[in-house]
Amino acid sequence: MPELPEVESARRVIESYALGRRIVDVDDSDTYECRPHSPGQIRDALVGRKLTEACRRGKSMWCLTGGVGRSRTPGPELGIHLGMSGKIVVADPNGAETDGGDYWARGRAAGDHRFTRFALRFDDGGYLLLVDPRRLGRVRLDPPHEDLGPDAQGIGAAEFRAMLGRSAAPVKARLLDQHAIAGIGNLLADQALWLARVSPRHPAKELSRAEADRLHKGVRKAITDAIAGGGVHTLSVIPYRKAGAECPRDGAPMTRGTVGGRTTWWCAEEQKL
Repeated sequence: MPELPEVESARRVIESYALGRRIVDVDDSDTYECRPHSPGQIRDALVGRKLTEACRRGKSMWCLTGGVGRSRTPGPELGIHLGMSGKIVVADPNGAETDGGDYWARGRAAGDHRFTRFALRFDDGGYLLLVDPRRLGRVRLDPPHEDLGPDAQGIGAAEFRAMLGRSAAPVKARLLDQHAIAGIGNLLADQALWLARVSPRHPAKELSRAEADRLHKGVRKAITDAIAGGGVHTLSVIPYRKAGAECPRDGAPMTRGTVGGRTTWWCAEEQKL
């Protein structure tokens, strides 16, 4: 799955370039990406409307839509999940494209629409696309998002401490629980724990207040740095998540294990339990 920074970059592209443009056509023919809707169902719900707001909580993103014509009755929410390789591409009336979302090592050339799974066409000639090579994304109307925990980018220190204090699970597993706190994935968790000098195996509720506050700051910094850098792959400890690597801060060996069902790396010295 994408992590919060990748989804936020896609949300910002929609917010900056796609809002307020009238939808005149929708390609929702990919029955896997658009499940459970049948072809034409999303189109019928959106044609004539405009996207009015781009929203996100954690890794989930959705757009509010306006009324048709002079109607002030809002339309359905349009949920767009990026999957593991999704990008949002928005084109202006002249065809110039801006994209945001998952990082691709080889990039994506403008005009490369081979992996387009869903498309909105605007009355000015531009468009919004979900480009998804692995076809693991999802587009649906009125997606559920009420059961997600507080957004990891906006959670306050007191709420963060309370969230940790309600679980005896290893702290990394708690960070990955989207019902507890939304938006943190495997790489973001490793970076935040490394910044805070906290063992990923430490029981969440046994962290001291100082440790929990350091971790809260680590989460916020990891998110800020990843958004600024272009994705979680740019975070400072990520290149050292490999056999034989040494911690870039103190030179101790990096240790590999499984926490919360995910491959985890940490500093053998500063993050020991």
